[in-house]
Amino acid sequence: MGPTVLVRARASGLGEGMTPHRAVRALAIAATAVAGYCLARGQALRWGASQVERAIGLPGDDLVPDADLVATRAITVHAPAERVWPWLLQLGQGRGGFYSYDALEQLAGLGITSADRIEPRWQELAVGDEVRLAPQVGLAVTVLEPPHALVLHGAGPSLPDEDAPPFDFAWAFVLRPGATPDSCRLVVRERYAYAEPWAGWMVEAVSWVSLLMTERMLRGVRDRAERTPA
Repeated sequence: MGPTVLVRARASGLGEGMTPHRAVRALAIAATAVAGYCLARGQALRWGASQVERAIGLPGDDLVPDADLVATRAITVHAPAERVWPWLLQLGQGRGGFYSYDALEQLAGLGITSADRIEPRWQELAVGDEVRLAPQVGLAVTVLEPPHALVLHGAGPSLPDEDAPPFDFAWAFVLRPGATPDSCRLVVRERYAYAEPWAGWMVEAVSWVSLLMTERMLRGVRDRAERTPA
């Protein structure tokens, strides 16, 4: 390769380590990775939910009307809503937990242990009450429609040097009719509205953790409700 050709190759970004073939291959790999991530992200945000469940309005949607990110996940419970509802009422740190991965939550210092039975002391819940996600993080009960809908609303945790919360957040638990009279659908929807430009990066990471914990929580509620005596 002569000096002139070498200079032109380097100027175009094609040195000895990057031939045209390798450049095309790198771009193809990058495009595939991006497409794969987008596909996985879409599936993560709608785990278990039907197209109808993702499209319909749910209680609490109006609390964060201009959401930047929405996740709707669902599961079938072979028990009527009346048997599922008591398990939702006792959600929260210091209460019945979240029926998810307790070991991970305890490792994070959240002090959460999920209940395996319905406790009367945790069945009293009213609009305005606080449901804690962690000792210092709580959401307000904003919608309470037994045995149909429980919606929690609040703000994302602020960073040490920030006064304003980075995002607004609504978390809805909705019980809808199932395919049979003795079943129901438990639909969980998260709505995030960014208050800071960088909040999207935070929520993007949170959404993957949410998938892991919500998927386990849905199964945990289902399993407990299905073995609850009628």
